[in-house]
Amino acid sequence: MPRMPGAQALVRALEKEDVEHIFGIPGGAMIDVYDKLYDSEIRHVLVRHEQAAAHAADGYARASGKVGVCFATSGPGATNLTTGIANAFYDSIPVIAVTGQVPTQMIGNDSFQEADTVGIFMPITKYNFMVNSASEIPETVRRSFIIATSGRKGPVHIDLPKDTQKEEMDFQYRKKVEMLGHKPAPKGHPKQIKKAARALVDAERPVIISGGGVIASDATEELAKLAESMMIPVGVTLMGKGSFPDSHPLCLGMVGMHGRKVANDLLSDSDLVLAVGMRFSDRVTGDTSTFCPDATLIHIDIDAAEIGKNIGARIPIVGDAKQVLSKLNAEISKLKFSPKTAYGEKVKEFTRECDSCLDGDYDEVPIKPQKVMRELNKLIDDDTIVVTEVGQCQMWSAHFLKIDKPNRWISSGGLGTMGFGFPASIGAKVACPDSTVIDVAGDGSFQMVLQELATCIIEDLPIVICLMDNRTLGMVWQWQDLFYDRRTSATLLDHAGVGKGAAVPEIPNFVKLAEAYGAKGIMVTSPGDVGPALEQAFDNDVVTVVDIRIDKEENILPMVPAGGKIDNMILSDKCRKEAFKFGG
Repeated sequence: MPRMPGAQALVRALEKEDVEHIFGIPGGAMIDVYDKLYDSEIRHVLVRHEQAAAHAADGYARASGKVGVCFATSGPGATNLTTGIANAFYDSIPVIAVTGQVPTQMIGNDSFQEADTVGIFMPITKYNFMVNSASEIPETVRRSFIIATSGRKGPVHIDLPKDTQKEEMDFQYRKKVEMLGHKPAPKGHPKQIKKAARALVDAERPVIISGGGVIASDATEELAKLAESMMIPVGVTLMGKGSFPDSHPLCLGMVGMHGRKVANDLLSDSDLVLAVGMRFSDRVTGDTSTFCPDATLIHIDIDAAEIGKNIGARIPIVGDAKQVLSKLNAEISKLKFSPKTAYGEKVKEFTRECDSCLDGDYDEVPIKPQKVMRELNKLIDDDTIVVTEVGQCQMWSAHFLKIDKPNRWISSGGLGTMGFGFPASIGAKVACPDSTVIDVAGDGSFQMVLQELATCIIEDLPIVICLMDNRTLGMVWQWQDLFYDRRTSATLLDHAGVGKGAAVPEIPNFVKLAEAYGAKGIMVTSPGDVGPALEQAFDNDVVTVVDIRIDKEENILPMVPAGGKIDNMILSDKCRKEAFKFGG
């Protein structure tokens, strides 16, 4: 067995796990690891803020289907990772976060750059490891990858004291390690699957809700087979976008607070709901007491704790989505049934009508966000990876952009993290260098992480930033507009004070800012220039900021007020006013 210091053992163990990329920033408590990384084939991407390292690892994992890895030093370096790791935790994304720590004998002494990192990370990770000796490092890395990728996926944290990085050890890496309490993904109870098959066959107005678990388990083909064989419409959650093709005639689009009217109406009118790999968050259900009141609920999820937590299920099935859907399809094929053709055709008619809200040229000035979405839909294809920031830009994208493949849509779901999109797009571009990666951003969110333009230039990552610039914190402004009598407190980015003061000079000029970093910037103020500017950005060989001045008065609608009924939406002028419903 080769003998080496713990720092080298960490790098060697990551190589054994086929890690090709790491995102991070070095510091005193990690300098030994970085010294050994110098001789490794692993590519390290030096970001400009540790939060960006965690988001980049997250985006890398979502785009590639592999595990993302990020490094940070002790104390502030580690605490700067927490927002990104929490984001990965709430969206069930496999990320390994390795942080340096003060030497073991100094822990608890309030040493320089010491923090209780294990305690801080505990509620936002699947598991935490504190390494006490160099000999533990190989097995700790192996266990971390197993935990991050099994069952409900998620982040794992390794805290690495500085003395363990220097300590000599005999390196041995075992792929098979004993994991007490570790259970493989369940296959679903056969009796429950048979019940679900019979209920689906007997239902008259079934609807499927597809969540991020369908993508995580690679179950998109099984989902499509079920929907198409029975002519059942499919709505998706924000995390489930791409699990069923948006362009499919049976696709209802996103459900919930900012979902499509046709999706919410048909869901509310259904007599059976099959929920797969989703957790019934408040953004999906609204008022839980009025959610799908007449529907039999079948809930499939890998995490037993999610079943019945927010909404009770008549037929609960704990299991991996791919395995359960495969068995469900097999059971249905044994039963005599006719596809719900008349129902399915009517659904297709409804979805076409709901699509018509994008009809028209949208040639008004200021530029309408719908115009941007129309032009983006002309440019994106199955190889384009769309990443979003959080806020109105995210909801415009989720509502209108057509994503037909899994892992082509990356967005912050459970935590709703502003500043997520740009660094996540860096991770996606590193994972998929031949794909076009576009970050649909708002000016408020982008300004939290715009220093990563330097990362894109240095690392040669030609990402497109579609900046939907309305000089406001748009989603908060929308709530103030709709629910707080337009009392725009601290949401106008171009005004002093809380919004009552006079407008200040343009801060920043995003074109000049991009150029200062060596990137390209394009200003767009005319609707006719949106398409050509985006085309130019797609063709550029350097990161490009397309600053599109959109109308801040244009809210993202329809919208369900917080805690309201999902079929009682605030509608835009173009939305159909009567309900999309069958019978009664």
